[in-house]
Amino acid sequence: MFDRLIAYLDSVRARDPAPRSRWEILLYPGVLALGMHRVAHWLFEADLFFLARFVNHLSRWLTAIDIHPGANIGRNFFLDHGFTVIGETAEIGDNVTIYQCVTLGGTNPANGEGGKRHPTLKDNVIIGSGAQIIGPIVVGERARVGANAVVLDDVPDGATMIGLKARSTLVPAETWLREFIPYGTPCEEPCEPAPTERVQSLEAEVATLRDELSEMRKLLSTAPKRQSGTKR
Repeated sequence: MFDRLIAYLDSVRARDPAPRSRWEILLYPGVLALGMHRVAHWLFEADLFFLARFVNHLSRWLTAIDIHPGANIGRNFFLDHGFTVIGETAEIGDNVTIYQCVTLGGTNPANGEGGKRHPTLKDNVIIGSGAQIIGPIVVGERARVGANAVVLDDVPDGATMIGLKARSTLVPAETWLREFIPYGTPCEEPCEPAPTERVQSLEAEVATLRDELSEMRKLLSTAPKRQSGTKR
């Protein structure tokens, strides 16, 4: 158990250059929230729902992080800073990183399958600060969700989602293969897909106007010239 704790603290340190020691990481609110969630989840699976919820409320009071006791969380989960909400049927894989003010929210159970109403994050996913991931969707392995993005549909493996509502950007293979991208956003890469739908529409209009202008010039060049009268 001690070895697993050391491995976890080292995994956090690999993703965050701020701490100077493992002891400092133990003071992180995300680490405390995860530890208390492990206890609450164990109580939840034992059908001790009141005690599980009590631990959950205590954790939220101490850390400003609300993780429902029913959520399933894998190994090496790093929750950087607080003010995050993770719903009951959320599933989080291994080596997932979530920054502050993120919501893994739910929808009406009728919209999910079998009561599943919160997102599933596969391994090595990174969620940027302020992102809202809503519904029983799947965020594929190594996907990144940029800051303040709103995701309502499934995310393919390796995609980077940005915007409101979030859309996928094409990420080069060398970026996709990188072990870790802070905040889920490849800052040295262009984030806006080019051209966007609006730009394409404007370009089509300009092309149409150019064709019409070209036709008008042809008509003017072939029309007979009117002879002007001469004064005596």
